[in-house]
Amino acid sequence: METAALETLIAQGESLEREFKSDSRREFTDKEIYDEIVALANTNGGMLLIGVEDDRTITGSRPRHGKSTDVNKLKTAIFNNTQPRINTRVSFVNTAHGDVIIIAVDTYPEICATASGKVLHRITGSDGKPASVPLYPHEQRSRRTDLGLLDFSAQLLENTSFEDLNPLEFERLRQTIQSRHGDHSLLELSDTDLVKALRLVETQGDKLVPNVAGILLLGMDEVIRKFIPTHMLHFQVIDKAGKVRVNDDLISPLIRLIKETESRFLARLDEDEIMIGMYRMPIPAYHRDAFREAVNNALLHRDYSRMGAVFIQWYHDHLLITNPGGFPMGITPDNILVHEPRPRNERLAEAFKRIGLIEKTGRGVDKIYLGQLWYGRPAPDYSRSDNTAVRLVLSSPLALREYVKFIFEAEREGHPFDLDDLLIITTLSRQPGLDAEAARRLIQKSQYPAERVLEHLVERGILVVLGDQKPLRYTLNGEIFRTLFGVDHYIRIHGSEPSVQEKIILEYVRAHGQISRDELAQAIHITRDHSRRIIERMVRSGVLQQVKKSPRRVIYVLADRV
Repeated sequence: METAALETLIAQGESLEREFKSDSRREFTDKEIYDEIVALANTNGGMLLIGVEDDRTITGSRPRHGKSTDVNKLKTAIFNNTQPRINTRVSFVNTAHGDVIIIAVDTYPEICATASGKVLHRITGSDGKPASVPLYPHEQRSRRTDLGLLDFSAQLLENTSFEDLNPLEFERLRQTIQSRHGDHSLLELSDTDLVKALRLVETQGDKLVPNVAGILLLGMDEVIRKFIPTHMLHFQVIDKAGKVRVNDDLISPLIRLIKETESRFLARLDEDEIMIGMYRMPIPAYHRDAFREAVNNALLHRDYSRMGAVFIQWYHDHLLITNPGGFPMGITPDNILVHEPRPRNERLAEAFKRIGLIEKTGRGVDKIYLGQLWYGRPAPDYSRSDNTAVRLVLSSPLALREYVKFIFEAEREGHPFDLDDLLIITTLSRQPGLDAEAARRLIQKSQYPAERVLEHLVERGILVVLGDQKPLRYTLNGEIFRTLFGVDHYIRIHGSEPSVQEKIILEYVRAHGQISRDELAQAIHITRDHSRRIIERMVRSGVLQQVKKSPRRVIYVLADRV
């Protein structure tokens, strides 16, 4: 690593993935190195920088092997003093302020410890600073679940029996299979054969013992409270002043809980409607399928070994859905659309699929995205998520009627827009342009698919290329933009572009016969001095001509009308 790159790295400060350690006042010992490397490996991986103070000052590291530091010896020492043995990448950077040792480690697919048995991980402390702390046994269970080494929902609850399952929930389960087009072969089975087929119980001697998934789906309420005390959902309605107007605590078997949650959702769901020909189309504040999938995902993928509840918080302009436990290992907000499904609770997910509660493909997240984008709303936002919880924000600005008509008509004519198309169209309604690299990040795919999506939308007349500079930048066709999202919004997004400003002026003059500086400033939301400079440029180019001048008002018309 070069000194400049090191300085850039240090300037970013400490985080869960970056730890600075001083080696100036006292020696930062080898044992302390092993502790920090284990903590990083048990979290998200990252870098340990020795010779850097907490305030980002470089003070240098001490030589660790005689008069110098041997990076291979240090790497070997870490390997031999961790279990399982951890491979690291050790480098040494000479700076004017001292030498810095950089030790990089990847997150590990199993729980790591030092050779002396210390198990640590990284957290953000109450002071907002990252720290390495013990990883306690109950937290290790959560970590194994995150890594896919443990399916908590498949664990047997030894002190329960088949009699702890509620007959009413069996009936509710069968009704769900019927209504949600689940596996109809399950309907022919007796209760005992049904739970065996769904792998919700195991046979021990002559006794059927439910697992966590079985109790969650079919258990008596009091049994759930006793054996799975972490299972709870809070449904809250919060007004503009931040006051909680509704606060319902729901603890019940999952199918009933999902229905109770959905009934509360539908009772508060506002709907608008538009006419498309003879067809009356409802436009809800939130798409029902998107909400249903989001709640199912929160209940299915939450960490049931971790204390905490699922929260559904209904604000005046958005929904916030939170579930305990971060994303399973490998999944992030930046790859959630393309990463293969990785349920935290495999046994429960298997039952959900056969019952019909979730997509058999495991791609319910696509429904959440489509439910937002179909109405021109912002894409689902997972950016608030961290290692402790997944947080999903669904925003609900007013749906755009012309946009909804446009999307509906395209679908009815047999030329529907897919998820990639809608991501790009709605993004370009909020920014003036993007290139293939930005499109790639947006649709979470490689460069070639991104380029194909952009080219396809150009072929359909939805996008146009901005200029001929490389890399090519794309924007929405101006006429389509103004039709779908309105002239005022078009001006807010594109009003700073000279070509757009001149086009708006020409359209205004053609419509009104003339324009003044004040009228221009008001039309495209700029200052009077800015409007004067634009008009003078158009006068010099021969497009406009001044026809009247007074101390208070100057009028311009098209040059060919004078």
